[in-house]
Amino acid sequence: MNVMVTGAAGYIGSHCVRALLDEGHRVLAVDDLSHGFVEAVDSRAELVVCGIENSAVIEKAIERFGVETVIHFAACIEVGESVAVPDKYYRNNFSNALSLLDSMHRQGVRKIVFSSTAAVYGDLRVPRISESQPRCPINPYGRSKLMVEWALEDYARANRLGFIAFRYFNVAGAHVSGLLGEAHQPETHLLPRILSVAAGQSPEASIFGCDYPTPDGTCIRDYVHVEDLAEAHVLAMGAIRVGKGAFYNLGSECGFSVRQVIDACGEVTGVPIPTKVLARRDGDPAVLVADSSSARNELKWRPIRTQLRRIVTDAWRWHTLHPTGYTKLSAELPAGRISCQ
Repeated sequence: MNVMVTGAAGYIGSHCVRALLDEGHRVLAVDDLSHGFVEAVDSRAELVVCGIENSAVIEKAIERFGVETVIHFAACIEVGESVAVPDKYYRNNFSNALSLLDSMHRQGVRKIVFSSTAAVYGDLRVPRISESQPRCPINPYGRSKLMVEWALEDYARANRLGFIAFRYFNVAGAHVSGLLGEAHQPETHLLPRILSVAAGQSPEASIFGCDYPTPDGTCIRDYVHVEDLAEAHVLAMGAIRVGKGAFYNLGSECGFSVRQVIDACGEVTGVPIPTKVLARRDGDPAVLVADSSSARNELKWRPIRTQLRRIVTDAWRWHTLHPTGYTKLSAELPAGRISCQ
């Protein structure tokens, strides 16, 4: 299948591109490189450098490549930033997604896999969250993703497309090869921040709030391995039906507290992790753990990398092999690697 992947140079997008290529699909990778890295995009994919709001370039690329399905990752993802700069999130996550949907419609592409988030649920305070739970996001990041979910539902009702939307819980880990991993600038996600302490790059790991209604007072999250997540997207492409839409949680169904993750990192790396407790961050719910039974039953998704120690081990391998993250510049890559139109 000919697949266009937006946000292909990012953490999850790059893993998905590799999984698709390994399964024999042709991949058109699209990224504006504002947060992604050229080095992360598998050399077997064709890379177009542009934003998804650039309809002229996107539509030309869709037509030339013969795109049949889109997997849409491109988005801003930081909860705290979304509270401080909400306009950035509504513009990039919602408005630009509408531009992409309209480009798809004009080019006759009617299938999309959408990267949504468990943040659409808000702070439900239930043991496990299923897709039937109400969507009550408590931050602009979650609300911007929910707005796209609403748009997808309406587009499907109008028979303009079919979709599968995945609500991710906390994505973590790295490719087992050590060639792909998590590298954000600045890094705000828990696991890489802890591992930077183990590597001697940071003095301590910050804990944002220790007074949550949880056993040890720190937030509990469901950590899903990025390779398991990528495999779900490959499965989803064959399950989309035009005029229909479906939502699936993707998580390991295991909840670990911040302190448990810190302890696991200390065990895997063999390095004690100093910590510092700070105030809670706005928009952080106490507990987010998935019920992923729908994805397991309907898509036959089988996450196999669910142990916290495995997730930390793979992330640590990436971190030790790439202590400064991705390093190559576009100019260092072979001629013809990148297309800007």
